Amino acid sequence: MKVLVLRFSSIGDIVLTSPVLRCVNQQLQGAEVHVATKAVFADLVRFNPHVDKVHELKDDLGELIRSLKKEGFDAVVDLHHNLRTTRVKRALGVRSSSFPKLNIEKWLMVNFKLDRLPKEHIVDRYFRAVEDLGVHNDMAGLDLFVPPEREIDMRALPEAHRQGYTALAIGAAHATKRLPPHKLIELARSVVGPVILIGGKEDQEVARSIASTVGGRVFDATGRYDILGSASLIRQASRVIAHDSGAMHIAAAFKRPVMSIWGNTIPEFGMGPYMPTHPQRARVAQVELPCRPCSKIGYERCPEGHFRCMEDQDLNAIATFAAE
Repeated sequence: MKVLVLRFSSIGDIVLTSPVLRCVNQQLQGAEVHVATKAVFADLVRFNPHVDKVHELKDDLGELIRSLKKEGFDAVVDLHHNLRTTRVKRALGVRSSSFPKLNIEKWLMVNFKLDRLPKEHIVDRYFRAVEDLGVHNDMAGLDLFVPPEREIDMRALPEAHRQGYTALAIGAAHATKRLPPHKLIELARSVVGPVILIGGKEDQEVARSIASTVGGRVFDATGRYDILGSASLIRQASRVIAHDSGAMHIAAAFKRPVMSIWGNTIPEFGMGPYMPTHPQRARVAQVELPCRPCSKIGYERCPEGHFRCMEDQDLNAIATFAAE
């Protein structure tokens, strides 16, 4: 059976699809598993042994559809469930399924603080899309595969970091999901021992401020490596501190102890660190406020103006986790 799985973006969401890819491959006899995703994220599935072929979405969805039509799929599993994936499903014209996005339930929670959310992780909701195929969650957690040639050699790191470090992932898609720079500096100061800053080029200015303030025990890796290079640094870390971000899910995929810091979003949306085999390794730091959650995604500034969900974080408790 030839199965196409759709998930175009982004880093964390794609990593969260990995249990479905594994289980379809292992539980569906004779399955040939293809994935369609944005080209910029293709490396997250390219080296997955449970995936037979990756189809990259570049600028032209029509071009991708024309390519997919040539494959002759038997089924489409839509783990993105938006207008573009709907267009793909209609164009292919084969049996398809998707998962419940809970948009109404999230809207009620954001706007009226009415909790109608199921106590269910999004991974479990993803599996609703493959129930009719006879595929179930094996509860083995997330996967991410970094080929040996893409691993970061520890000898490339400063000598002080080669015996262990805390990975501090400072990025997130929206400002209200990130600690403000002065809090990140305070947190990095509080963490005992070597620290490696993880992030993209967009995080470099903040990273430079942290490194220059805290000093040599902080190694700034922001913008130095691609997705898999940064993932390699997370995999080799002793502990990981991250926001509600792709880095949090990468840490969970490698079963690394991770402290996730939550601002305007909440884990109850179903996107918390997913480690069913090692739940004790996943921690959550959040401030209970009547204004949370204020969005299911995020903003560029706090709509209330006070940003207490991040300003009031207990940084000492977060730093203590890194010392355990």
